[in-house]
Amino acid sequence: MAELFDEIEINGMALKNRSVRSATWTGMAKKDGRCSTKLTKLMGNLARGEVGLIITGFAYVMPNGQALNNQLGIHDDAMIPSLLKLTKRVHAANGKIAMQIVHAGVQSVMRQRRNQPAWGPSAVYDPLFRRTPKAMTQREIKETVHTFARAADRVKRAGFDAVELHGAHGYLVSQFLSPARNRRTDKYGGPVENRARFLFEIYRAVRKSVGRDFPVLIKLNTKDFVRGGLTQRDALFVAKRLAEMGIDAIEMSGGIPAAGDLGPARPKIRKASDEAYFLPLAKKIKKVVSVPIILVGGLRSFKAANDILKTGAADLISMSRPLIREPGLIRRWKKGDRKKAKCISCNQCFGAARGPEGVYCVVERLAKTRRKGNRL
Repeated sequence: MAELFDEIEINGMALKNRSVRSATWTGMAKKDGRCSTKLTKLMGNLARGEVGLIITGFAYVMPNGQALNNQLGIHDDAMIPSLLKLTKRVHAANGKIAMQIVHAGVQSVMRQRRNQPAWGPSAVYDPLFRRTPKAMTQREIKETVHTFARAADRVKRAGFDAVELHGAHGYLVSQFLSPARNRRTDKYGGPVENRARFLFEIYRAVRKSVGRDFPVLIKLNTKDFVRGGLTQRDALFVAKRLAEMGIDAIEMSGGIPAAGDLGPARPKIRKASDEAYFLPLAKKIKKVVSVPIILVGGLRSFKAANDILKTGAADLISMSRPLIREPGLIRRWKKGDRKKAKCISCNQCFGAARGPEGVYCVVERLAKTRRKGNRL
C-alpha cells in the first residue's frame, strides 16, 4: 500500500507526495476578492514546505455567495491577473495548487437588503446566522450552475492545476443536500437523488467547461452531525454517483457550523485516538468508490497519516491548522524529524484571520515573543 511520500497522479496531475493542504480561509485577499501579495507569499511558503497539493481558501463564484470578508473571489475575469501571479509562485517552487470554489448560501456575509436576501434551497430560518434565506427559483438554480462553470473556467485560465467544488460545511451545495435545509417539493427536493441534483448539475457544467483532462475534485461531508442533516447513507449515495460521473477525487470532511464541537475543525486533539475523526465514515465510502479519497480532520502525527495510507483507508491525507503553524511540516517529516505537528487545535488562528494581518498561529506568535524577550 501507499505511504506519505509516494507519488500519486490524479487525472494527469502528478503529485510528489500524498499530502494536501486543505482549503483554509486566510482573510488575506483584497476587499474586492483579488489575490494579495501576502496571500501569494503564503502559498509559496507552503509549496516550499513540500506540500503535495495546496488547495486555496474557498473562492466565491458570485458576489451574493461570499462567505467572509477578505475572501478570495473567482466571480469575474478581473480576478485572473492576480491569481496568475499566485500560481506562478507556487509552480516556481515545484508545487501544485487547486482552487476551491463556493457559494455560501445562507452563510453569506453580504449585507442584507429587503429585496436581496441570502439564497438557499428553502426558506428555513437559520438560528446560527439569524436569517431566513430566499428559496431559490429554478431559474436562479440554473444561473448558479452556470456561474460555477464560468468560475471553473477562470480557475483553469488562471493557471491552477485543478478545481475543487465545496460541497460541505453548510454552504449552498451542502444546504441542498441536507433534509434539514432543503424542504423543496420540486425536482430539487425530497429524496437524496433530488437533493443532490443541484450538485450533479454543477459537476456536469464544470466538467463541460474545463474538459475531461482537467482535474475536478470535491469536498463532501460524510455526515452533517446535526439532527435532520445529511446522513452517512446519503453521503454514500452522493459519493458513489459522483465517482460514476467522473469526479477525479473526493475530500471527505464533515459537520456544519451548527454541529459545534462535531464540526470540521474540532478542538482538543491531544492523543492519537483524537486524530482522523472522519476516518470511520470515510472508510465506508472508500469501499464503494474507485476514485482517490482525500481524508481531512484532525491529523497531527506522521504515524497516523502514514498508517491510514498504508491500510488503504484513504489515498491522500489533508491538513489545515497544522500547516498554519508549520508551513514546512511536510518537509520536516520528509527530512526525518517525525515528531507530531506543533498545532494544539485551539482554533485561535481562525479568529486571527478576521484581523488586518489575516490568518496566523496565535500560540506560535506568543511563543516567539517570549523567546525574543528571554534573549533580551
